[in-house]
Amino acid sequence: MTAVVTPLQPGRGAAAPARPRRRKLTFDRVSFMLVFLGVPLAIYVIFVVSPFLQAIYYSLTSWSGFTPTQTFVGLDNYARVLTDSIFLRAMRNNIILVLVLPLVTIVLALALASLLTVGGSSRGQTRGLRGSDFYRVVSFFPYVIPAIVIGIMWSRIYDPSAGILNGLLTRIGVDSAASFPWLGDERTAMAATIFVIVWGFVGFYMVLFVAAIKGIPAEIFEAARIDGAGRLRTAVAITVPLIRDNVQTAYVYMGILALDAFVYMAALNPGGGPNNSTLVMSQQLLTTAFTKGQFGVACAMGVVLAVITLVFSGLVFAVNRLLGGKEEAR
Repeated sequence: MTAVVTPLQPGRGAAAPARPRRRKLTFDRVSFMLVFLGVPLAIYVIFVVSPFLQAIYYSLTSWSGFTPTQTFVGLDNYARVLTDSIFLRAMRNNIILVLVLPLVTIVLALALASLLTVGGSSRGQTRGLRGSDFYRVVSFFPYVIPAIVIGIMWSRIYDPSAGILNGLLTRIGVDSAASFPWLGDERTAMAATIFVIVWGFVGFYMVLFVAAIKGIPAEIFEAARIDGAGRLRTAVAITVPLIRDNVQTAYVYMGILALDAFVYMAALNPGGGPNNSTLVMSQQLLTTAFTKGQFGVACAMGVVLAVITLVFSGLVFAVNRLLGGKEEAR
């Protein structure tokens, strides 16, 4: 004779599943949420979200910046901005900067960081070049100089008549460099400006990548060396994938800088360069607002710049994800 065992029903002897208990709202919990969540959120809304929303509203008006009333014009300012040849030239210059600046700066910073961490002798323990601490300090030094000081300093170096650059070039026999206007020639103005910005930031990102590379276990590099991988192969196949998040962050920040670049451009070429060859959107925005008194149009330019910045950041994150940036988290 077999016994039939029936499952116990809830309420008839079986314990019901325990419901998660709600935490009581104590004074400590409420005060913590207000101080560490509520206050920062309020500050962010007041000083970041609110001005941005105001800029969107003003971009839909013909406000001159000084009148108490604003006439609503809808999307006319955006149509005017996107058909303005000067603003489109400035937008093209910003696109050139965002394509060149992050790529050049990050590649140089990665190369220098690899040399200072794992680019030393191929024998013995994995280490960087001899005297790497000295190189690190020297490379980082330009970053501590304010941007406006860097711009003014290099504008003097590029000076056609009294600049040290033309003096050195003519001293070594480059006669064509005598009185050459590096910032006044359309062919070289943008390249000379890009060099200044790269010079100012490559040391900072090098130090950032050095810290990231030192977080990689040395056994990985030693195993790659045993397998016969050279320095370039190690950097491309091991170092870059393992510090992918750091590279992504650096690329976003450099891209945002390239989409602004106001301080460097204003210091090196306040008027936008020859034939507006170095004019950027932020410069044209300032001129439109404070010289022409067209704050509504200037706000439309600011909104366009903000949208381009968001699109760029989204593309960087999307490309990083497509290349496997989230595989480690799975």
